[in-house]
Amino acid sequence: MRLDHIELKDLKTTNLNVRKRGAKNVDDILPSIRSLGVLQPLLVRPNCEAFEIVAGQRRYYAATKLAEEAIETGGTVDPLPCIIMEDGDDAKAIEASLAENIARLPMDEIDQYKAFSALVKQGRSVEDVAAHFGVTERLVKQRLAIANLYQPILTAYRKDDIGADTIRALTLATKRQQKAWWQLFISEDDYAPRGRALKAWLFGGADIPVANALFDVDGYGGNIISDLFGKERYFDDAIQFWALQNTAVAEARDRYLDDGWSEVVLFEVGEHWSSWEYSKITKSKGGKVYVTIAHDGEVTFHEGYLTSKEAAKREKARVDGGEAEVEPTPSRPELTKAMQNYLDLHRHAVVREKLLSQTDIALRVGLAQMIAGSSLWDIRAEKQKANTEAIQESVASNKAETRFAEERWEIVELLGLKLDDALTLVPTQRSWADGLCPYAIFAKLREFDNETVMRIYTFVVAETLPSGDALVEGLGGLLSVDMAENWSPEEAFFDLLRDKEAINACVKEAAGKATADAHVSSTAKVQKKIIRDCLDGTRSNGNNDWHPRYMTVPMKGYTKRGGIEAIERFSVVKKHFA
Repeated sequence: MRLDHIELKDLKTTNLNVRKRGAKNVDDILPSIRSLGVLQPLLVRPNCEAFEIVAGQRRYYAATKLAEEAIETGGTVDPLPCIIMEDGDDAKAIEASLAENIARLPMDEIDQYKAFSALVKQGRSVEDVAAHFGVTERLVKQRLAIANLYQPILTAYRKDDIGADTIRALTLATKRQQKAWWQLFISEDDYAPRGRALKAWLFGGADIPVANALFDVDGYGGNIISDLFGKERYFDDAIQFWALQNTAVAEARDRYLDDGWSEVVLFEVGEHWSSWEYSKITKSKGGKVYVTIAHDGEVTFHEGYLTSKEAAKREKARVDGGEAEVEPTPSRPELTKAMQNYLDLHRHAVVREKLLSQTDIALRVGLAQMIAGSSLWDIRAEKQKANTEAIQESVASNKAETRFAEERWEIVELLGLKLDDALTLVPTQRSWADGLCPYAIFAKLREFDNETVMRIYTFVVAETLPSGDALVEGLGGLLSVDMAENWSPEEAFFDLLRDKEAINACVKEAAGKATADAHVSSTAKVQKKIIRDCLDGTRSNGNNDWHPRYMTVPMKGYTKRGGIEAIERFSVVKKHFA
């Protein structure tokens, strides 16, 4: 069995359900579900159309009734938590287990939060808490979000002065927004928005209060609008505000790093800070600074945190290793596996093409592999396996790869081989296909002078050069390879470039520090477009000959996080290629 959330439209009742009468009478459970949502998962099984309900029809009908109410008010209903049965599952046993677990769950949102929070403080994960009470992880996260609420709002909710929908929306608000909403709520003259109006008030408005600016307002060139009925003032030019605000955020990030913080993590604008997913860690022990930026420009700096998983790993390492501090494992590498594969293949293509003109080096490379062995010398050709079709097409367009393929065809003709598709001169498998005989090849080679043999030998050495290997990185430096002669940034590269910090550093190289700082919290899509505009000349002051550090020899990265395999490989072998 597995747990999932399923839309109402994909659920249907069945005659197999044990409850034959009264299923649609949900008046007794409707108030609870309206307030708390569906806590106990429905038991369902797939059929040809959707999912049929084995147990939980009344919960389904209650949710259906709430959905009808929501349509009238313009609201929505969340998908229902469901346990999907598989062949061999015992429905009665599952229902009994759910009933036993759900019995432990307090029937009030605040009490549920306290129960969940107590277990989290003991080191239990969200997954553990959900399993303990027999509820979904989504429900646990919703309740834990209550920790972010302003205390007077929480008190008002417990007195039933504020509804559950309003509370859930306010868990996504910043402390300043919650306090501002509370002042509206307790005012006799002002209106405090609820429901959809509250979400629009929190996230959809264009008004950016002057109080949210991190920069000197005297440097703002637009107009500042005053509220005739209040004390707040607003910026009239959002684009100019965000350029100045992002520059200020970038400056704050730099100050934190100069002050010794291990890392400053910038959230996307509007991305929610879930406090229960982080543990408080001092700067001296590797704590990071997390920066959240609200839609209205408010910036919050969460100093001294690590993700709970990373903090747990550090604690385990400390306990296992005694009192000695253990460096934290990077939360994520700078480059994805696909991006590293992309870079490896392009670098491999250029390095091995360069090898074609260096027969003396190629002879020694081959001899070393013959003596010591390698991952490819069976002998087999490098398959250049790409993770995606886009990477494969990109490598095929590499100028060095094209010239290499032309050389392959010339040698195939030179040897008189009858190959239908000369994708490789050297077989990719140990046994020769199509009746080709190594002895016949040997006999042919005896007809050639040493120069021709060395040309073929050099090609074979290059074709068996393993991609993603330290040998490629070492030879790249030794052969003075210039990646820019054969490769330029194109769509496949930009599609695979994902790390926001690295992208912003690329913007700095291509368009300058001022532009990079002004877009420090802009989306990756926007920042990549800036780089493209520099390359095609749309930006007059941009570097139209920009190439990323990933395509320098040796390779360089943009962050301190590491995790780039090509750089680590070269650090191991560089002394041998000095």
